[in-house]
Amino acid sequence: MELAMAIATINPTTGELIKTFAALTPGEIEQKLAFAQATFESYQWVPFPQRAAWMNTAAEILTAQRQDLGRLITLEMGKTLTSAIAEVEKCAWVCRYYAEHAATFLADVAVTTDAHQSYVKYQPLGAILAVMPWNFPFWQVFRFAAPALMAGNVGILKHASNVPQCALAIAEIFREAGFPEGAFQTLLVGADQVASLIADDRIKAATLTGSEPAGMSLAATAGHYLKKTVLELGGSDPLIVLPSADLETAVTAAVTARMLNNGQSCIAAKRLIVVGEIGDVFTQKLMAQLQALKVGDPLLPETDLGPLATPQILHELDQQVQQSVQQGARLLLGGQPLDRPGNFYPPTLLTDIPPGSLADLAEFFGPVALLFQVADLDQAIALANKTSFGLGASAWTTVPEERDLLINELVSGSVFINGLVKSDPRLPFGGIKRSGYGRELGSQGIQEFVNIKTIWIR
Repeated sequence: MELAMAIATINPTTGELIKTFAALTPGEIEQKLAFAQATFESYQWVPFPQRAAWMNTAAEILTAQRQDLGRLITLEMGKTLTSAIAEVEKCAWVCRYYAEHAATFLADVAVTTDAHQSYVKYQPLGAILAVMPWNFPFWQVFRFAAPALMAGNVGILKHASNVPQCALAIAEIFREAGFPEGAFQTLLVGADQVASLIADDRIKAATLTGSEPAGMSLAATAGHYLKKTVLELGGSDPLIVLPSADLETAVTAAVTARMLNNGQSCIAAKRLIVVGEIGDVFTQKLMAQLQALKVGDPLLPETDLGPLATPQILHELDQQVQQSVQQGARLLLGGQPLDRPGNFYPPTLLTDIPPGSLADLAEFFGPVALLFQVADLDQAIALANKTSFGLGASAWTTVPEERDLLINELVSGSVFINGLVKSDPRLPFGGIKRSGYGRELGSQGIQEFVNIKTIWIR
């Protein structure tokens, strides 16, 4: 699932070991699973208004504590404090959204048949296991937990081993909000425990956000035990810029999208595809904006780019860049780890990328932009779709015919025209191909982990 690593807070800005945690013993895991099952037996019948009241209180706690929680996120995984606080505020939004809409999304749906009465009923499944990543340590969890708890399920969180304090803080927020203590629990365990958790009869389904290997491993185990899964995996999202676009806006969007979360985002635009005669001007403007970014301490307000989350991520990214250059890609900017404490890698730009090379096919999880120039829209769409991933895509154009073609022909879970790809509680989010399956958020997200029960009465 993931490489063995200590359950510990290690400041990625300095490399300092802050705190370590002991993994739960088998006996402690058993106690938590039994507690989850016992809690579900009563929690599933809690009325929607009471669940909503607790969920709205969770949103209030998040809002009130956003500064401290944001600092905790930055301490553990290195994103800028500004973006960490925004992440906490977004979690409050998803809590409020499902508090308001869950009852409507899960209301009985009448269907006219030959019965006197027939309808579809939605009922919770039980304990849902969430295996979550470090890059958005609060948002990834809350976008699972808010709909799952509002649906009447209980949550079991196995978080990434480098954000244990975030994991514990999230469980405390739900407890403080008034939810029964067993409704949401954090399990501080290693990746080697995930398979046995899925095998346990008390775990009814699982969701994972993370890498392809982690997703395949979880899905294989869940398949063996015939348990439902939702997977949100990697991405190599294209950002297509056409000649009709406003170049300044498109360049700024490209920089923002690629450098979001220090470049560590599944839905960050990773492949910048520029069409036609605007290629050289776009490249110049792009380089100027990348060079202007300030790399440094993520707690400082003037910092644009903080460190990568772990030394391993830094090493892997650097190896990808070096291999890409050896395969013929041209390095326009950056390309070497910064000579300073912490996991810092500069804004980097590669172009003239050979077909079939690493940079042409792989996901780069860090502040490295891959720039492609093509002759026309057909080539842009073909290049955009020439990937094993299918999470998101964005395109910049003011021509309606181009917009419609892009919407219809880009193969991905979402297409954003003249805007950055983002997750929004009101819209379903997820991918296709090797980016995973199933959906989070929206009405579709809350219906992933319920029993869709058909009722027929004469």
